[in-house]
Amino acid sequence: MRGMVVAPQPESVEAGVEVLRRGGNAVDAAIACAFSQGVVDPQMCGIGGFGSMQICMPKRGVHTVLEFFARAPLAATPTMWAHKFIGQSRDGFVFLLRDQSNDIGYGSVGTPGNVAGYTEALSRFGSMDLADVMAPAIAQAHRGVMVRPYVHYYWAIDHGGDGQVNTADKLRFSETGRQVYCRPDGTLKRPGDTLHNPDMARTLERIARGGADIFYRGAIAEEMVADFRARGGLMTMEDLTGYRVREKAPSWGSYRGLRVASNPPPAGGGSLIELLHILEEFDLRALEHNSPEHLHILAEAMKWMTIDKDAHMGDPDFVDVPLDRLLSRAHCAGLAARIRAGEKASVPRAGQPRDPPDTTVVCVVDAAGNAVALTHTLGIPSGVITPGLGFMFNGCMSGFDPRPGRAASIAPGKSRASAMAPTILFRDDEPCMVLAAPGGTYIVPAIAQAIMNVVDFGMSMSEAVAAPRIVALSDTIDVANRIPHATTAALTDMGYPIARSYQSYAFGAPHGLLIRDGVCSGGADPQRDGMVMVA
Repeated sequence: MRGMVVAPQPESVEAGVEVLRRGGNAVDAAIACAFSQGVVDPQMCGIGGFGSMQICMPKRGVHTVLEFFARAPLAATPTMWAHKFIGQSRDGFVFLLRDQSNDIGYGSVGTPGNVAGYTEALSRFGSMDLADVMAPAIAQAHRGVMVRPYVHYYWAIDHGGDGQVNTADKLRFSETGRQVYCRPDGTLKRPGDTLHNPDMARTLERIARGGADIFYRGAIAEEMVADFRARGGLMTMEDLTGYRVREKAPSWGSYRGLRVASNPPPAGGGSLIELLHILEEFDLRALEHNSPEHLHILAEAMKWMTIDKDAHMGDPDFVDVPLDRLLSRAHCAGLAARIRAGEKASVPRAGQPRDPPDTTVVCVVDAAGNAVALTHTLGIPSGVITPGLGFMFNGCMSGFDPRPGRAASIAPGKSRASAMAPTILFRDDEPCMVLAAPGGTYIVPAIAQAIMNVVDFGMSMSEAVAAPRIVALSDTIDVANRIPHATTAALTDMGYPIARSYQSYAFGAPHGLLIRDGVCSGGADPQRDGMVMVA
């Protein structure tokens, strides 16, 4: 079997394939791709962000999850924003404050984990030196980055009345941001323009020489902390020196005879498995794909999954997550029975629909059968760029509930709940599908529909990730613009409020690899600018 890489950024796919062709394994390639993504798509992810990855190396007996989520600074308190809370976006992705201080600026930043996660994965499971793996990203940073259509689309999103800060304002928040992302007249750069960020290139070179130590305990850490101290941020040297990657066993489920491994709480893999277990109670193969009856079942299953997620999914170091019960066949069969009986779940939320696009992914398999699925992000960008360092920090604090006493409430050192669900499916003991998706709260529905499309409807991976999708994370069913109007009219007749997206490819962006009979094929959702490439 030849190796393969899929990701939303063509330049990053090339970086991963370059490493495979130089003799690296799937982990080497995934980390090369990840560093490159922070250069070419710097509001989706980067060294100021956080993530989670699943690694399967069958011949070495390795199957593990590395979790490197951002954490609330130790100076954070459960009640510090309670008086500012005004609501939540309808998709549940962002908690809104009156002054937007969890959305932009130094108070929105959590302790970043990506550098720790990348370097630990590489040192333990890779086969190449850090400098070799980072070389493609550093070279790209020196060359400059052409603004691609999706990058510009993301910059230009107008949040209008949804209470969130526009990305354009975040790009202009710092002096570095204004220099890198804007034209001389102050307008944002456009597709085809080039980003030049020499500070980022220098920072990557420093990490290539000094490893994670320089970022968490050395000179870069000192520069970050001095900047935060001067501008009222919460992150301190204690947050950085105390940061540790968490290793966990995958959460397990099954779907139509395939074993499903995904990332445990506070990531979204448990919710994905619960959703698949509910869907497995129905004979979807007997239905027409995306027919009204099919979408009715999908929508109700998503709503029941969302109710359980909102009530229970949080950082298990801080809240009790009854995962065994939520994934149990009895629980999921009970929810399926309520759907069959015609009961409609209710997930009331305020706010307008939005496809949270603030994340990116990479999936890799190599010739030895090793598989990696990685999801990483800034959460949302904070706008903060420490002078001289070039990279933007995460805005993960917007994902914490400002109201105390809830699963997602703020606590010092706590990881925010995340929908990330890098997933590997197995036929017997061999990986047969590797999937991941960006898209905030839409990640789980997007991956579930891609799996369903392959398993139940016989699609190729490229067909499965590109097929029209829905989401139902509130009482409204949101549909992509390629869902026929006759179908939505039938759903309206069933009593469902419908919101049609202007996007043809909406609601997450699954990317995946499918292995059959020793041959790998892949699919990149057309929502983004990505591709699949063979090593």
